[in-house]
Amino acid sequence: MSKATAHCRTRQQENAGNEQPKVECPLSSKRRTRYRQNAVDEQPKLLESPSSVRRTRQRDGAVDKQSQLLESPSSSARCTRQRQGDAGERQTVISLKRNKVASETANGFPEEAGTVACEGHSPSRKKIKAPAPTGVNKLEEEGKNLDMEKENEKKVEKDELCEDPAANSSNKKKGDSGKKVVKKEQESICRFIGDPVPVNEAKIRWPERYTKKVGGPKSISSSDYGNEDEAEPAKAKCHYYQAMVDGVAYNLNDDAHVKAGDGEPDYIGRIIEFFKTVEGKLYFRAQWFYKAEDTVISYHANDHDKRRVFLSEDRNDNDLECIVCKIRIVRIANNNGLPLKDEIPECDYYYDMSYSPFYSTFANLPKDDTSGVSSVSTTSSDEGFELEASPMNANLLDLYSGCGAMSTGLCHGAQLAGLNLYTTWAVDVNSFACQSLRLNHPKTKVRNEKAEDFLTLLREWKKLCEEFSLDVKHPPRPNKESDDFSDDGGDNDSTPVPKGEFEVDHFVDICFGDPNEIGKKELMFKVRWKGYGASEDTWEPISGLSKCSERIENFVRKGYQNKILPLPGVVDVICGGPPCQGISGFNRFRDYNNPLADIRNQQMAVFMEIVDFLKPKYVLMENVVDILKFAEGFLGRFAFSKLVKMNYQSRLGIMAAGCYGLPQFRMRVFLWGAQPSEVLPQFPLPTHDVLVRGGAPVKFEQNIVAYNEGRRPQLEKALFLGDAISDLPKVENNEARDEMPYGSSPKTDFQFSIRLTEPDLVDPSSNPKKAVLHNNLFDHRPLQLNEDDYMRVCRVPKKKGANFRDFPGVIVGPNNVVEFDPQIERVLLPSGSPLVPDYAMSYIKGKSPKPFGRLWWDETVPTVVTRAEPHNQIILHPEQDRVLTIRENARLQGFPDYYKLCGPIKERYIQVGNAVAVPVSRALGFALGRAFQGKGGDDPTFTLPANFPHFGVGAGEAIN
Repeated sequence: MSKATAHCRTRQQENAGNEQPKVECPLSSKRRTRYRQNAVDEQPKLLESPSSVRRTRQRDGAVDKQSQLLESPSSSARCTRQRQGDAGERQTVISLKRNKVASETANGFPEEAGTVACEGHSPSRKKIKAPAPTGVNKLEEEGKNLDMEKENEKKVEKDELCEDPAANSSNKKKGDSGKKVVKKEQESICRFIGDPVPVNEAKIRWPERYTKKVGGPKSISSSDYGNEDEAEPAKAKCHYYQAMVDGVAYNLNDDAHVKAGDGEPDYIGRIIEFFKTVEGKLYFRAQWFYKAEDTVISYHANDHDKRRVFLSEDRNDNDLECIVCKIRIVRIANNNGLPLKDEIPECDYYYDMSYSPFYSTFANLPKDDTSGVSSVSTTSSDEGFELEASPMNANLLDLYSGCGAMSTGLCHGAQLAGLNLYTTWAVDVNSFACQSLRLNHPKTKVRNEKAEDFLTLLREWKKLCEEFSLDVKHPPRPNKESDDFSDDGGDNDSTPVPKGEFEVDHFVDICFGDPNEIGKKELMFKVRWKGYGASEDTWEPISGLSKCSERIENFVRKGYQNKILPLPGVVDVICGGPPCQGISGFNRFRDYNNPLADIRNQQMAVFMEIVDFLKPKYVLMENVVDILKFAEGFLGRFAFSKLVKMNYQSRLGIMAAGCYGLPQFRMRVFLWGAQPSEVLPQFPLPTHDVLVRGGAPVKFEQNIVAYNEGRRPQLEKALFLGDAISDLPKVENNEARDEMPYGSSPKTDFQFSIRLTEPDLVDPSSNPKKAVLHNNLFDHRPLQLNEDDYMRVCRVPKKKGANFRDFPGVIVGPNNVVEFDPQIERVLLPSGSPLVPDYAMSYIKGKSPKPFGRLWWDETVPTVVTRAEPHNQIILHPEQDRVLTIRENARLQGFPDYYKLCGPIKERYIQVGNAVAVPVSRALGFALGRAFQGKGGDDPTFTLPANFPHFGVGAGEAIN
């Protein structure tokens, strides 16, 4: 299958612009409409129905290897459905046989006027023999006679399922009475009882059952009825309050098991309608519950209580005969932790959350979860900034922080929404990235250590606080202005220490690990020795400080007050992108069967353990799309499973950086988590009209953040390379300056905004015409190429699409494969090396144009990576003989120009390439700020304010 593409606009817009042909999008616009039927041929293993594609495991994360998992309750295997294949041939599934015959039906319940036998069964269907009164036996004999008389009738198909009421009502030919053989035994076990619902009441409660059919397809968002494969709901003759199936009476809002396909477990549903169709058939409408294995959690369902189910908004019509038995499902209070088993009332199942396939959302239950009204919208909008008179404050822990791009953007966006969010703690194993973060966030407590060591340290810190009787259940909240843990807490005793002896003056830091590199990890304190300065500080194990208990207590008490480490319940937000290098496409030894067995993938589990220990209000995890591709999305599902098991609401979206104002394709996965007491953040819809290459796997298409079909938003034009870097001064391959003047004014809105100082950048009310621009340009220097590579770069023509294929002696043969021209002698460089290196000719079997590729001003960069060598990527400046500089790459990632990086040149490229695009995290921060203040609601997406984040037109006016 070819690479999928995604478009942040709707397909209507795409088709409207015929001037420039665009790639059709099977991801964003098709995702939530019935028109997705056209994509079935590309997914032959998915079910035919768009609704089943949308709601089943196959769309939600299951695969053919797990055929034993349940389908969605709305899938084609249900006995009430007859699907139409691509060729229009009806397909049937043998329904499960009834387990019992109700003697009560024959003995006590008079037939109602509206009673009709359940249809769609074979006349030779075998019945379960059971003791029954004489009346039932006579009915059986009559049924057998009728079976023999009618067994050759063409209208009765062997092993036929219950029919689709929508199909029956809309496809019936004129003059067709629809009559079928009626077996009296079936009448006795499947019927409505009691008086019908008064007509006026029924028309008010279920109006679309009584309106005349209108032509043309109908949007699902306009009605509670209408799975996407149903153009019109089945029309009702009348409704009922009760039904009798197998001698058991069922009322509206009762929960029941419903028959699934042959050999599959029963579905779980809530009865929300009983009605008799105009054709005389008996149906009920069910609202379905999902088991964990039916959701995106999929393979990790065994980690969850088998009785826990999730209420959904999926509903459809079913033959009354498909009800198997009544069950008890109880609703559990949505608390910050799952109830203990002995706290759950006696029941078959319990539920405390809802589930929707849209963005794979686990969320709080609606206030009235028995309502028959569905959401009619999938997006909300924010017409303008709603600035708070008294902004709220919140703290953030940035795990796997890198140089701090993700937390920087989150804090900026939150402040634009009226939430003062501060990065209080940050953790990363890269020392140079930690230096960059400290430089740009001087008040952040930055820890250069492994995440697993940080987790152990948190547990040990909690024990120390408890040991000294500090309140760990209600610790003090961080305060950005006053928290300061300086190292001036030494002993005031000025008595000199005898020569050759060392005395602990005070402790300045704490860690868990092996800072002395002796091969043993343990709890360590950093000691300031009496009479010595900071340069003589050493790390000492707590086991060797038994005589320093008083100083340890002083350190712990002071650290507790200054929040040097977070305790459970203190952190408001945890964000981070745990590395999963074990799933990299460059790794030939990836473990498909158990990705978590690879130590390089275990940071995902560490991230979730830290969340479980600290229990923040909000969680935002970022990662590459490969976590949804590799091993059928095993790691992505694992993260979901962990959050849901911790009782976090959760939602997953795939966002493209270019859609938020960057000249870069780059798709990343973002997973929200929110405590039950909080509002689950939404995903911000695109602001720029960008055609996105690649995309998510088919099973996660519905998670791409994009506009729904039918919406025609006015989006900003896509940005190109020239919009981002054309104002930067010319530099050479050997440029060595870390700081220089700009030399020219900004030329585009993007350049104007990227040069703003931080106060103006986070102030939505600032006047762009009076904004102060950053004075100095940092990190505008390239990776210096060796002499051979530099000479090769100089030979690459300065034109669009130029690369090593333009070198003499290279020709492009059949199938786009490069070859050496046998008529031209191979050109050598002064060093003796060939001008055209062998690795360029063989890269991707000679089909790639990337080696020594030159970018152009009107192009969008695929993805900024961590390396700057031109050997296998397009990274050459359009008009200068060098690779893109650190600052140029940083601009493609949306870093403000004031953000300065630390470390060797290659390390700075790594920091930029590993970063989350700042405009994307800023948009997510705005969503977080809204949720923190109780805004958002149930919709999975929302529209950002016009000109977000307050530039656009204003910036243009400032330039002019």
